[in-house]
Amino acid sequence: MSNRVVVAFTGATGQLFGVKALELLDETPYESHLILSRAAKMNLEQESDQSVEEVRELADTAYNVQNVGAPPASGSFRTQGTLVCPCSMKTLSNIAHGNAGNLITRTADVSLKERQPLVLMPREKPLNRIHIQNMLDVTDAGGIIYPPFLSFYQRPDSLEEAVTRTMARALSFLGVDVSFDEWDGMSINE
Repeated sequence: MSNRVVVAFTGATGQLFGVKALELLDETPYESHLILSRAAKMNLEQESDQSVEEVRELADTAYNVQNVGAPPASGSFRTQGTLVCPCSMKTLSNIAHGNAGNLITRTADVSLKERQPLVLMPREKPLNRIHIQNMLDVTDAGGIIYPPFLSFYQRPDSLEEAVTRTMARALSFLGVDVSFDEWDGMSINE
């Protein structure tokens, strides 16, 4: 593996999860390689106080989503893996069906064919049968479906803390070690 991580944002809600991934990667020795879909840029403007340019500056390198000739489109561009966060149902479907028509779906396809970790964080509710089948197909192909559900058993003091823990855990599937409080269990009083 290498010290590179590809982070892609698609048009689903939850842009703050992807931003947090970039912020956490900035605290590690890993290079972050960012791909933003057109819809992700629109949602960033809607959901974040940060501009698209400010988010791009969080990454070591940013690519145009239409540039299927960019380095992450090739298996010779070794990475630690790819994180698609948030992952729209359109992108999930394209990945599940091998439709590598843009740099995000091509990079995901490369991760699968090269047997590198691919983590998709789909954002949709409720799920229909097609969504679930696409998640199963990606899982069968070797991808990891990790919806960005926040956990509350550690009683986070803020939304920021809960998002950080969620993204630290997501990055751990790529082998990126980001410090976070692990659950230490609970005692049962009888």
